[in-house]
Parts: sequence; C-alpha cells; structure tokens
Amino acid sequence: MSTIKSSNLGYPRIGENREWKRALESFWNGNISEEELIEKTDDIRLNNLKKQKEQGIDLIPVGDFSLYDHVLDTSATFGIVPERYNYAGGNVDVDTYFAIARGVDDAIASEMTKWFNTNYHYIVPELNNAKPTLVENRALYFYKEAKEKLGIDGKPVILGPITYLQLSKGYEDSEFDQLVDTFTPLYVQILQELAEAGATWVQIDEPIFATNVSEDVLAAAQKVYATFAKEVPGINLIFQTYFEKVSNYEAIVNLPVKAIGLDFVHGDSLELLKTYGFPKDKVLAAGIVDGRNVWRANLEEKLTVLETIKQFVKEDQLIVQPSSSLLHVPVTKTLEQKIDPVILGGLSFADEKLQEIVILTKGLQEGRTAVEANIKQATGELNNLQATYRSNDQVRKDVANLTAEDAVRHLPFAERIKLQDERFKLPLLPTTSIGSLPQTPEVRSTRTKWRKGEITDQQYEQFVNDNIKRWIEIQEELDIDVLVHGEFERNDMVEYFGEKFNGFSVTEYGWVQSYGSRCVKPPLIFGDVSWDKPITVKESVFAQSYTERPVKGMLTGPVTILNWSFVHDTTPRYDIMKQIALALQKEIEALEENGIKIVQVDEPALREGLPLDHAKWDEYLEASAYAFRLATATAEADTQIHTHMCYSNFEDIFDCIDALDADVISIETSRSHGELVSTFEDNTYTKEIGLGVYDIHSPRIPAVEEIKQNIHRALQTIPPKQFWVNPDCGLKTRKEDETIAALKVMVQAAKEAREEQVALQNK
Repeated sequence: MSTIKSSNLGYPRIGENREWKRALESFWNGNISEEELIEKTDDIRLNNLKKQKEQGIDLIPVGDFSLYDHVLDTSATFGIVPERYNYAGGNVDVDTYFAIARGVDDAIASEMTKWFNTNYHYIVPELNNAKPTLVENRALYFYKEAKEKLGIDGKPVILGPITYLQLSKGYEDSEFDQLVDTFTPLYVQILQELAEAGATWVQIDEPIFATNVSEDVLAAAQKVYATFAKEVPGINLIFQTYFEKVSNYEAIVNLPVKAIGLDFVHGDSLELLKTYGFPKDKVLAAGIVDGRNVWRANLEEKLTVLETIKQFVKEDQLIVQPSSSLLHVPVTKTLEQKIDPVILGGLSFADEKLQEIVILTKGLQEGRTAVEANIKQATGELNNLQATYRSNDQVRKDVANLTAEDAVRHLPFAERIKLQDERFKLPLLPTTSIGSLPQTPEVRSTRTKWRKGEITDQQYEQFVNDNIKRWIEIQEELDIDVLVHGEFERNDMVEYFGEKFNGFSVTEYGWVQSYGSRCVKPPLIFGDVSWDKPITVKESVFAQSYTERPVKGMLTGPVTILNWSFVHDTTPRYDIMKQIALALQKEIEALEENGIKIVQVDEPALREGLPLDHAKWDEYLEASAYAFRLATATAEADTQIHTHMCYSNFEDIFDCIDALDADVISIETSRSHGELVSTFEDNTYTKEIGLGVYDIHSPRIPAVEEIKQNIHRALQTIPPKQFWVNPDCGLKTRKEDETIAALKVMVQAAKEAREEQVALQNK
C-alpha cells in the first residue's frame, strides 16, 4: 500500500463567520476579559483542527493559529520586545503583545508591512539591542493541545530562523551571522522539546528562499540546518518554501532535512525538478493546489503533474499539499447563497481545497479510477464556468489597439502643477486625509439593513448623505485644506468597484485576513472588465456642494484592483489590468465633467504585487506604470491626480513611482518614517509627496511634537513646496473621537511647521 501523505500548511484563523475578528475587537473595546478572549479563540482553533481531521488530512498543522500575526508570535517566542514597551522578560503577556501590534499612548506600534507578495501584513521584528531567549515554546503548547484534546498528532509549524531574521530590522548586514548563531540554539531547544513530546514532523517555513537570496544567506541556512540535523536527529523536518520557485534549487534540495516543500503552482518548480532531479533520500512535499486563489483545481491536470513529480521520488517519499498556507483564502464556500451557481461550482475555498488535496492523494495512491467520479464532477463544473466567461469583444479590441501614447497626459508635470496651483491656491504644506473616514457600527449596520431590504434605497442614500455632510463640516472645522467625502457608501475599496464594474462577481462570506482583525472580501474577476455608468460621482458631487474647499474624488487603481481580487486565468493578468484602467479612465472623465478636479487613484498594492523573482520585475513594473498612466491619461492638465501607496521597500520601485506621473503621491510610512525619507537622499523626486505623519493602524493619539518631528525629518530632503501633510492611510477602521483628535493634532502640527517655513523663507 502506498504511503503518500496528504498535508496542509496552514488554515485561516478568522472562523467561518469571522468569530476571531469579533473576539479580538470585543477584547480591545473592553467588552470581554482576557480569559474570555482566550476561551473564544481556543474554540476557533480547536474547531479548525477538527475540520482538517474530518477531511482526512494526514499531516495537520498546529501552531499556525495566531491572535494577531505569526511573525509577531515568533518574536514573542523569543522575548523580542522593543525597549519602549518596558518589557521585563518572561512570557510576553497579552497586553504587551497587542501593544507591539497596535501601539499604546506612550509607545508607537512596530512597523507593519506586507508578507512577501500578498495582502497579508506582518509585524516587523525589531532586533535593536535584543537579547533573545526561549521564553515560550508556542509550537510545543499547540502540539500538546492538539494531541491531548483531539487525539491529533499534529505537525508543528515554525517560522524559520533565516526568514525571521531576513524580515527583521534593527541590525547591520555585518551582524547577520552573529544573529544566526544566537538564534540557532534557541530553535534547537524548540525542536528538542518537540521531539521529546513525540512530534515526528515539523514544518519550518522558509519562504525567503523563494526570493533571490545572497550566497551569504544560503551559507547561513546550510550551517543552521546542519546543526539541526546533528542536534535533533530524531525529528523529520520539512524545509517549507512557497510563493515562487526556490532560488539555488540544487543547494536547497540537498539541505540535511527529511523533506523539502516546493510550490508547484507559482514559478517553474516542475522544470527545476526535471532539470536537476531530486535527492533519493528525501521526501518531496509538493504544493499542487493553489493556496492563494479561489478557483477550483482541475483535478485531471493536477494528477498529471503529480504523476510527473512521482517519477522523481520513491513511492513513500511524496506529500501532497497546497502551494502555501490557506491563510490567504476564505474558509468555506458552503455559506454562499446568492452567487451565480455556475460561478459557485467553480470556486474552492480552504475547506474545499483540503478536499481536493485528499482526492489527489487518493488518486495518486490508488489510481485515477478510484477518484474518477470526483474528476468528472470537477471537470464538469470547470467546463460550465468556462462557458459562462463574460467576454466583451469591444474591450478586447480597445486593449489590443493601445499604444504608448495612449498612456501619456497632455502636459508634463512642470506645466500641469502651475495650472493646478493657480486653480487650488493651497497653502504651503497642505493638509488632507487619505480617503476613508470612520465606518462606525451604525454605518456598517445600516448598510447591512439596506442590503437585506430592511430600509429603502432612499433611506440608505439619505443616511450616507447625512454622514458625508457631517464630516465635511468636521473637516472644515478642523481646517483641513483638501477634503474627502469619507466613503461611507463603500464596504471595501476594491469590493465596491467589483460590485459596479462588468466582469466581476462578489461573495457574501469570502473574507480573508489582511492585518490584525482587519478582514477584506476580494471580488472575483471572471470576465472582461468594462464601465457602464458613473460609480463615484454622486457622492463626490454631493460632498463638494457643501464646501468651497476642494473635495477629492476617490478611486482604487488598476494594479490594486487586480492584485486584491481573485482573478480567473482565462485572460492574461496584464490585459485585465489594462481593461480596469480603461474603465477607471471613464470614471475620471465623469468626475471631471461634474466639477471634481482632484482625483485620487489609490495603488496601495503596487509594491505588494512585485514578483519575488527579480527576473520578472521589469515586466511587472512597466505594466503597472502603464496601467496607472492609462487610467489617468485623459485627465485635464489642471485636474490634480493623487495616488496613495503602502510602504514596503520603497526604494525597490522608486523609478516606477516616478513613472506613474501622478501629481501627488502619499505613502504609508509613519512607523518607519526616517527609513523611507532616506530613500529621497539618494533619489530625486520632482513631483509632490505626502509621507504619512501618523499611524492610523493604532488607536493612540500622536502628540503635536511627534508629528512635527516627522515633518521636519522629511523637509530635510524634500522641498517644502512639494510636501503634503496627511495620515499614513485611510481612517475607516478608527473610531470617530480618536480620528477627530488625531486630525486636530495633525493640522496643528502642519500649521506650526508652515509658520516656521514661512519665517525661514522671509529671512
């Protein structure tokens, strides 16, 4: 009998109905105790494990669950707590843990950035003056819990030392080897304690090796895993990579571990396997089902790939698994009641992906006839899905006929900005916010009532208008220079457009975690994208009618809409990006026709989508810059185009940012302000820019001097004439009182800095 195993790399934390999110926010709001929080999240975690056991997964991950973020969990494991939190050693308590993630009154939160090329955010470890020790073996706790409470001999999941250190900050490159030597015995201790408890398999996640790592980093890995093999010989380690093919394939597959986990969905791992083979003494953990998208697997094609892989390993040395953790997809499609049944049949969320893994494992073990009915059903559903693809011949023709000139504005920036200055007459260091304003419980509940038909369209529109009017008045009272309408009518910055553009579908319960308790519901792109009628004009015009100050029209950019949607592969991704850009171009024209002369086209996901393989960077960046310019190309010269981006290694995409040709860019950077500003010391940026001066992901209210310091740091490099003052992201998730208080401080800091700059200019 074949001993091919099925495995999972990680399971969504949020619960089928986002019970996890509600528990966290109830605790943060003081509505439940710490004990109640732990009880509720324990139930969610154990239920997740039960479901995987019932599905028939052989190697069930334990330790993948988190109260916030798995990288932060790793920091807590080793007592890595920044000095500003007054940590006294020992186990990191819940309050300190959340303080690192969210900040407190007297200490800003740690930096948060994107987990590789996904929309998941992790808390960046700060190793400044750190003295790591093993204060809590979380992997051991979760292993014992699963074994004792559910009879599951789980597979502990640990973030590997090389990836952890590569994602950390607060040390020089020259200190890397010493840090590796410091952390290695701590990992050895974790593994030894797991072995003593009976663990047979341990998954060590090292996704950093799907990027272009240096020879020094590779050498460090070889040293670390040789130590693990020597010190803990009785445990089976899976060196797990994902999101791309591994760099240094031959060296990685020959590391002294029991198994190597490779992604056979993204990148070209199969070609590497065919070219270089695979060690005969190792297990190959094959990531064959896409852990990052929601479309059903073609079981027949996947079995063919697995049969090819099987030629390179022994019968008992193959594991079938998703390409990555299922953290990046919704929990289950069984709750979906309103979506087109044909589209529903073509979907596969986390629970359905586990079913696919089990079917593929069985088919590989027992032959295709054993799963013939499953293959037939999947093929039928996929054929039905393909037959319903919503094609638009005109859109395809428009994309095919595009030229470079179609993505160029009528005048260069140097001439546009003069016309814009004349129109808007803004002060030095103008203030604005990024777009969304607080979505209170009342806003969310009213939207739910409207969707359920409990209130009329007219009642809902009146409610939205009342909120817009009230916040226009608040912004004027705060003396903000460029206002926003607040986006009270929008559920999510991408899903909202997915509900309006042709070519999209949306789900009811397709939630995934973005950061902390923040969940998003990516739309489904299953058709050629086109624009029928104005989407944002009504609310923007209403807001503008209540103020003489400019109100920004708010759009989500083509790159972000693409990257934050679940995209079917019928049409090439870059063609879809252009389709979205053409639809947005029409929306900008409609805004202009109705008197909106500042339009913000947000691209927070541009850096996130950068391929992990550097060889693919140029194509992606060129396509992204072209799509953005295409969306904004027909804007009149005196229409000011803004964009917003989330911070993450800005220097990698500096040239692309410049190539967007936006008039004003704002960047999320308050948690790492000085690091981003330093980028401008080596690069010249001639357009206008706002670096986020306070952190909206934290409930704390910044001090005036704190914001002024951020402004002054930026003005050392960026001329005052180019600089805008704004929060670092949208304010949707914040409470009204803290939002007003923080914006008041921001405006005061901007005014004081403005007066100082005017005084300097008059000397």
